[in-house]
Amino acid sequence: MESNIEIMKEKPRKKLALAKNDPWLAPAAEDIIARYERYQNTLGELEAGWNSLGEFANGYKYYGFNYDPERKGWYFREWAPKAQDVYLFGDFNDWQRYSNRLTPDKYGRWELFLPDDLYRDRLTHKSRVKILVHSEAGWHEKIPAYIRRVIQDTKSVNFSGQFWNPHPFDWEGDRFDIRQIRELLIYECHVGMAQEREGVGTFAEFADYIIPYIKNSGYNAIQLMAVAEHPYYGSFGYHVTSFFAVSSRFGTPEELKYLVKKAHEQGIAVLMDLVHSHAAKNTNEGLNMFDGSDDQYFHPGGRGNHPHWDSKCFNYGKREVLRFLLSNLKFWLKEFHFDGFRFDGVTSMMYFDHGYRDHWDLDGYFKNGVEWDALIYLQLANTLIHKLKPHALTIAEDVTGMPGLCRPIREGGIGFDYRLGMAIPDYWIKMLKEKKDEDWDIGELWALMCNRLPGVKTVAYCESHDQALVGDQTISFRLMQSEIYFKMSNRDESYIIDRGLALHKMIRFITITTGGQAYLNFMGNEFGHPDWIDFPREGNQWSFQYARRQWSLIENPDLKYRYLSLFDREMLTLVKDYHLFDTGYGDLLNLDGENQTLIFKRQEVIFVFNFHVCNAVADYRFPVPEPGDYRIVLNTDNHRFGGHGRVDESLTYTTLYDESTKIHFLSIYIPNRTALAFVRFNQ
Repeated sequence: MESNIEIMKEKPRKKLALAKNDPWLAPAAEDIIARYERYQNTLGELEAGWNSLGEFANGYKYYGFNYDPERKGWYFREWAPKAQDVYLFGDFNDWQRYSNRLTPDKYGRWELFLPDDLYRDRLTHKSRVKILVHSEAGWHEKIPAYIRRVIQDTKSVNFSGQFWNPHPFDWEGDRFDIRQIRELLIYECHVGMAQEREGVGTFAEFADYIIPYIKNSGYNAIQLMAVAEHPYYGSFGYHVTSFFAVSSRFGTPEELKYLVKKAHEQGIAVLMDLVHSHAAKNTNEGLNMFDGSDDQYFHPGGRGNHPHWDSKCFNYGKREVLRFLLSNLKFWLKEFHFDGFRFDGVTSMMYFDHGYRDHWDLDGYFKNGVEWDALIYLQLANTLIHKLKPHALTIAEDVTGMPGLCRPIREGGIGFDYRLGMAIPDYWIKMLKEKKDEDWDIGELWALMCNRLPGVKTVAYCESHDQALVGDQTISFRLMQSEIYFKMSNRDESYIIDRGLALHKMIRFITITTGGQAYLNFMGNEFGHPDWIDFPREGNQWSFQYARRQWSLIENPDLKYRYLSLFDREMLTLVKDYHLFDTGYGDLLNLDGENQTLIFKRQEVIFVFNFHVCNAVADYRFPVPEPGDYRIVLNTDNHRFGGHGRVDESLTYTTLYDESTKIHFLSIYIPNRTALAFVRFNQ
């Protein structure tokens, strides 16, 4: 393929839009064309061999257990090219390891047929199964690669697959269309720690109790973490072993479907936090050494080991690996009605060094160390997803700014709908850790929040699960430290808590109003959840104390958490009422470094942020684009939000006119550590 591309490079070719529309990318025009042609060549090969990309992604309908109504029996198939023998065993054959041998073809695909007349009463729903693989590495028990259900033996640490054949789930009435969501407001969730009791939460609990809370809070999408099976709970679901199996610790596949249907009934989209960037190293229950070799699903040798994540790196250049991963996407979309995916670790996928470098230039994005096979996979993934479900959303976790990541493939891009604004939480951590409040640079803040290319949709967020883990700190804890445990009563006075409440609201407010075209929050952080996340482990005596969410804190009228919760809800309402995300950026009206005050307009809303420690300014004047009467529609200093009530929200602010400058302006009182939102109402 490379030689063909080199030959094509000799002929002048029309620039793709990605290079035409961005002068900085003009020198990389040929590289962008080559990137597009690599994708086209691979897509063409797959479509020629399989009629369509969708047919190629039907691997889950071929491998694993699939029923043949004509032959009246179950086929079981595996791909294991370097295996010498493969056997299926389990409850259905009294765990006789060598009774049911699979037959291989020349492509390394193994097959076994289990006719109904022999196995109808033996191979039944929930039957436990494993496979035995004989290779040069010896004899090893494995969990089938395409298995739909994996359970752990309660008396041991061993896992088994389950033959899963329940009554079909009733999707009747599930007519949710993600297009009804105009402002994407994502609630990042982990089902296992979404409950208050100490223990592991379930899909059913989440559906019945947490979804109504999310709806009431104003979020319209949930991003579910840790969906696919992962043996180590504390991995947050990022070390997957069984990619087609729902994590059994949270419930059954049908209970996850119940959760999705419940969310859809409430007008809430469900996105899956998808881990195709790497896989767990586990050999007994995972894909590692599945057929006895280290290069079946992954790169051989050192390249197959992720140097920082203690995991395995997929070989995206192999057709069966592509089929496995693309089939996985189709499986979750079709079988579980997910509305899209947040692709984890895209940075790690796209570069041989996994993005760990200090210097970035055009060659770094298009030549040196770029994992072309991974880029092709990401392009194919976006193509498949949007063919199967045209309005599904794909979000890329990338910190490197790969050009074209969120541009259409036909323009030379990778095809994602959104990118995560990962620089924003890093910036807030740096500010809170390293700078005094009086040293905050408002100009730097504005520049950082607006640092994104036009047309590249960004999911803005202050903090996600990453900042809530043990070893890091949430924004609320960075602001309030230990006083969050002792001074959150309405009866307590604390400068630290007052500062923390004020900045917690302002940080969120300026992020959502300036940072992108969508917003994300990790569950509980909206009300300043006091505790970090610490999963059960030996170091904490396997305690679940910190692997849960204390929702009762916001239900207690005597505590200040409810102030933050109420403000968050009102903030989201403002975003939706005025469709703030319809414009890519805000228009800067005033930047005052001395008073640490920032004023901008987005849609028809004017936002005023005063981050100053003590400067509350009367008769603060700033220009406005349109004359008229303005009113405050949101005020972080309102008593309802735990503020000091220093602003009279009943006032009407009428613009003044400066004859000398021909400028209309407003004059307001802006307290310190306060943000106000104004709307002109006599339009």
